[in-house]
Amino acid sequence: MDNEQIYLESIKKQFLYYKTLGEAAINQVDPEQLFVTFNDDSNSIATIVKHLWGNMLSRWTDFLSTDGEKSWRDRDSEFENDINTKEDLLIKWNEGWTCLFNAIDSIHADQLSQIIYIRNEGHTVIEAINRQLAHYPYHVGQIIYAAKVLKKSSWESLSVPKHGSKEYNNDKFSKERATQNFIDEELKRIN
Repeated sequence: MDNEQIYLESIKKQFLYYKTLGEAAINQVDPEQLFVTFNDDSNSIATIVKHLWGNMLSRWTDFLSTDGEKSWRDRDSEFENDINTKEDLLIKWNEGWTCLFNAIDSIHADQLSQIIYIRNEGHTVIEAINRQLAHYPYHVGQIIYAAKVLKKSSWESLSVPKHGSKEYNNDKFSKERATQNFIDEELKRIN
């Protein structure tokens, strides 16, 4: 497998990892907690999901042939808290991620240096992918933090538990050196 193909496989795993983390956080909160805001300037988990959905549809629809900021996107409305149910939230969540993964699957290794546009600014395909790979984990982190605050002491850690590093590392180092990718291992653990 050439380096370009390795890169494409790696970023798919990275995106899947953050999708899975977001879902694990969403699934820990009570449905009504998805719509809680902490103050007038904060976003609920549902609003963050709506923003991710809007961004994903805009960036990844016709990824290689049209500007990533579509004329039909209404970014400002993404921050209006108007999703009403967990089911509606999950529909948007999955629609956005499906659009992303379909676009990634359509990219060929020889297209990675192709120039595409986001808001009329040129990016290589690699730069555009990396831009989104930085953006989405930022918001997934917000989802996780909000869920953690909402769940308080009943939160189940999605990573190494607080004050659990020694135990976690002892477990890791008690095993043979893993050849399996960290992300593959974490996906199995979270699911």
